[in-house]
Amino acid sequence: MADTVLYEVSDGLATITLNRPEAMNAMNVEAKVALRDAVEAAAADTAVRAVLLTAAGDRAFCVGQDLKEHVGLLMTDKESGTQATMNTVRDHYNPIVKALTGMKKPVVAGVNGVAAGAGFGFALAADYRVVADTVKFNTSFAGVALTADSGMSWTLPRLIGASRASDLLLFPRSITAQEAYELGIVNKLVPAADLATEAKAVARALAEGPTVAYAALKESLAFGADHSLAEALEKEDELQTKAGASEDHTIAVQAFLAKERPKYVGR
Repeated sequence: MADTVLYEVSDGLATITLNRPEAMNAMNVEAKVALRDAVEAAAADTAVRAVLLTAAGDRAFCVGQDLKEHVGLLMTDKESGTQATMNTVRDHYNPIVKALTGMKKPVVAGVNGVAAGAGFGFALAADYRVVADTVKFNTSFAGVALTADSGMSWTLPRLIGASRASDLLLFPRSITAQEAYELGIVNKLVPAADLATEAKAVARALAEGPTVAYAALKESLAFGADHSLAEALEKEDELQTKAGASEDHTIAVQAFLAKERPKYVGR
């Protein structure tokens, strides 16, 4: 991976770190390609049982598009009569969000600083968000005359409802970590000094958990969001059959009967 995104796998946990702290982890083309490749690598690696997405520095998780680079690319488009710059949604953001939301393992976002635009979108695409109490979130898009991307039109209303999502998207403003917690965006709010430790602990616990069951839970939640109750019940039946056939389910039952803590293997 490029230096703009760091990728490390240890004992089933893949840690992906946005690494442009000097630019508040803004996404230039190099960083977008590197993040896409890292997330897709984690999704495809059967040795990875959970993913932690976080960022270097203490000012920002990710402020979204690198507007300095973006302006230059727009000028190049204008000179050539194309709109190639806006292909970044199709070529970068969409694959990143699809991999985060679709991978068969849980994703934790350790949000250490400002999350705006696509950075906010990446955090929303995670399954669980551990957030420093100093963080601020901002949708940002309408503020630069753009519409939502990075999956935010899908993830945000599902977390906080259509009315509140419309408010934050139409009138972009910074909201505090506490307000985000109260809205339901944040799963775990922690002191800024503890963010790295707490986020890793959550991700590590998930990496040591029943991976097949987590994958099924993730799939069932996504399915249930836009299907009928009858369809959701059928999906639960299908996924429960798979989870029940897993090695981890047998381990869990045996451990329960023995009054021991299960040691899952992720299969």
